[in-house]
Amino acid sequence: MSQQITQRKQQELQLQYTNYKNGLQQIAQKIGDVEQEAEEHKLVLETLEPLSGDRKCFRMINGVLVERTVKDVVPALKTNSEGLKKVLEDLVKQYNSKQQEMEKWKKKNNIQVVQQ
Repeated sequence: MSQQITQRKQQELQLQYTNYKNGLQQIAQKIGDVEQEAEEHKLVLETLEPLSGDRKCFRMINGVLVERTVKDVVPALKTNSEGLKKVLEDLVKQYNSKQQEMEKWKKKNNIQVVQQ
């Protein structure tokens, strides 16, 4: 009977560990996606800023390519870029928090990860 209990407990711990790892992996994927999008915004801003404000440019909005001027597009891109930085900061905090939570859980349950 006690062996069944310990085996059940081991399965529960393994499941919790897997949930922690999957959660961290999902947050890391989101961080990567946001970093890529932020880098794209940065490159576009670097390209547009030296240009004349009256020069026409095209911007994709919800899948529709629209014609605008540089002076119309640059402020919107800067706003989006700042928003992406904020999202990135929040995701990094969330990742670190989840990682600390996992480390506390591992210590509490005396978990040692064995690499195979």
